[in-house]
Amino acid sequence: MAVTERYVGTAVPRKEDPELLSGRAQYTADLAVPGILWMEVVRSPYAHARVSRVDVSGALAVPGVVAAFSGQDLAEDWAGPLLMAWPVTEDINNPSHWPLTKDKARHQGDGVAVVIAESQEAARDGADAVTVDYEELPVVTDMENALADGAPLVHDEFGTNKCYTWTLSNGEVDRVFAEAPVVVKERYVIQRQIPTPMEPRAVLAQPNPQGDFTLWSATQIPHIVKVAMTLGLGIPEQKIRVIAPKVGGGFGSKLQVYAEEMLSLALAKRLGRPIKWVETRSENYLATHHGRDQIQEMELAADADGKIHGYRARIMTNMGAYLMIITPGTPLLGAFVYCGAYGGEAYHVEFTGVFTNTTPTDAYRGAGRPEATYAIERAIDALARKVGKDPIEIRRMNFVGSSDGTMASPGGLTIDSGHYDATLDKALELVDYDSVRAEQKARRERGDAKVLGVGFSTYLEMCGLAPSRILGSLRYAAGGWDAATIRVLPTGKVTLSIGTTPHGQGHETTFSQILADDLGLSVDDIDVVWGDTQLAPLGMDTYGSRSLAIGGIAVHRAAQKIIDKARKIAAHELEVADEDVEYASGTFSVKGAPDKAKTVGELAFSAWTAHNLPDGMEPNLDETAVYDSSNFVFPYGAHICVVEVDTETGQVGIQKYVAVDDVGTVINPQIVDGQVTGGVIQGIAEALFEEAIYDENGQLLTSSLTNYEVPAASDVPSIVVDRYVTPSTSNELGVKGVGETGTIASPPAVINAVIDALEHLGVTEMARPATPERVWRAIQQAKGGGGK
Repeated sequence: MAVTERYVGTAVPRKEDPELLSGRAQYTADLAVPGILWMEVVRSPYAHARVSRVDVSGALAVPGVVAAFSGQDLAEDWAGPLLMAWPVTEDINNPSHWPLTKDKARHQGDGVAVVIAESQEAARDGADAVTVDYEELPVVTDMENALADGAPLVHDEFGTNKCYTWTLSNGEVDRVFAEAPVVVKERYVIQRQIPTPMEPRAVLAQPNPQGDFTLWSATQIPHIVKVAMTLGLGIPEQKIRVIAPKVGGGFGSKLQVYAEEMLSLALAKRLGRPIKWVETRSENYLATHHGRDQIQEMELAADADGKIHGYRARIMTNMGAYLMIITPGTPLLGAFVYCGAYGGEAYHVEFTGVFTNTTPTDAYRGAGRPEATYAIERAIDALARKVGKDPIEIRRMNFVGSSDGTMASPGGLTIDSGHYDATLDKALELVDYDSVRAEQKARRERGDAKVLGVGFSTYLEMCGLAPSRILGSLRYAAGGWDAATIRVLPTGKVTLSIGTTPHGQGHETTFSQILADDLGLSVDDIDVVWGDTQLAPLGMDTYGSRSLAIGGIAVHRAAQKIIDKARKIAAHELEVADEDVEYASGTFSVKGAPDKAKTVGELAFSAWTAHNLPDGMEPNLDETAVYDSSNFVFPYGAHICVVEVDTETGQVGIQKYVAVDDVGTVINPQIVDGQVTGGVIQGIAEALFEEAIYDENGQLLTSSLTNYEVPAASDVPSIVVDRYVTPSTSNELGVKGVGETGTIASPPAVINAVIDALEHLGVTEMARPATPERVWRAIQQAKGGGGK
């Protein structure tokens, strides 16, 4: 029986949650197979040191230890180094990155040896018994110092710590800036952050009797990991199966090919037994990649009224000690949006990648777009101050346009749709802007110690990472397509295999809603298979808010193929021409004779028996679609933050936060609201709390949750979310991405609000995170007290 209920646009309860809430979900750390050996990595305590000797004899004497190896011992096991998939320039300095270093430790936590034992405790005891002779070397952790003459070299073979320089220019940039009556130049430091998902990483590698291998990993990218394992180990790709079971968050930190994945698989091959490794939180902070870490010089060229004509940005970005899968390309994901949602005629960005003796950086939620948005949204406020206008007025006069169709951006993009004034209007109404400004004025007039500030971020995001041809032009090694396979079973139920790999986003629910509407089914009739390269072999995985805009379209297109085939079977059984068959909500009927009808389920049974199919038609109702988009998608919105700042203590409290986003067609509003809310909280943490700090010796001072400040629920306010809907023109469902919007928009909104609160005291700059101490010192310096 076909279902006529429509699911798209409704808050269908998440299908994933019962298993999670009941504790039945199995993560990699929960998995067990017979004969497991445990792996422990010996990590360098130094940020830069020559490894002159590794003695594993002490480890081998520990009861329960089976084997132990140095980097040199395993040198012949590697067919190639760890995968770096984004060589952004032809002349990039790209060092070989081995699972265990063979010569030097280049950051604290760099792996120098590995121990394998019958138990996790024995493996840890064995690791403690490994003796390593280190020759300490000079350390460099600061990017600007790293580029100075005579700086210690992270990689001696290059003779420099510069990794690459990459530029993008449109228009006559130098002329526009030379002729501009108003030029704003700002410097912003984007601090390093540590992603901190709830689940640290884990791997389990199992050799099978047939000579193949299964690798379970807490990863966002099982399909890419599979290819990387072949390249790194020389094992034929068809002999490797990668499974990402339940994954407890990633925020980009599991968009990676890690040393422990290659090590576990290599050791399983060597020893013929399953190898398991589970990361501790302290290891997570040292050995899982970090995010952000930029120094930005942002310039705007404008006329006297504040109309922007040109953009110029120079960005220094910290690679850390090695280049991981997309380390050099991560900042470039923001390269096209340093103009945000604003117009102009000239645009130039320049990125310089720099090696330092720190943990490598790579994708962190938003990957390049939050950094770009921070620069432009802070600079917009600086421009408003310089020309003496309200930041709202400056934004409105500079919006690139308003259209249900496409618009050209100074950054060289073709934006697929946008109504920027509309989201701003709605956000102003929800925040009760006039009342907030009135209260702000009243507090200032009374001389209150606790003052109010209002900050804005009218952001534009480029996501749905694809199309493959554009990614190829940017020298990215992989593609941007994704795939879905639908199998309608003889009983009318459906198995959907998807190529994206969820780790909290709700793909099972969202994709079931799309497919249920397409085929006239209940969402409960659909089982979704994902994260297994054998059961769902086609896919490019999950990152860059691409799952719905790419993977969801693949689901929809596969459903259209099912409908097309089922229509032919229906016409054949009903003895009419194909064009005489109408389709609606899972039922095929004859035009003018609705009683003559067949459901998708009935036709699936017919396709299975194959007793009466059209000539030449293959049995079964199975179809696959692979979708590669023609353009990115462009979510946008207006976020407004109201803060209260205690001028006596520097304490910042968020009084109200409003987020109005346009993410295109909404499949499940509850999931969308959850993604926006979670992203905003993560961005608030970026603005006020989180910072990875190294000392001059390259020691990570914020090495655990006791000193790396992640906000609790009590630290953030209730967040008001609303939306405006402009369907994307890039795909037939009109969907855009939502996974990164909140994280992209919120940091500048918060910092702009803090500055707005203190501007009357002379504060026009605020380092991030805006801790109470930093805020207090900024106030004292503005008063002339120095704040030292």
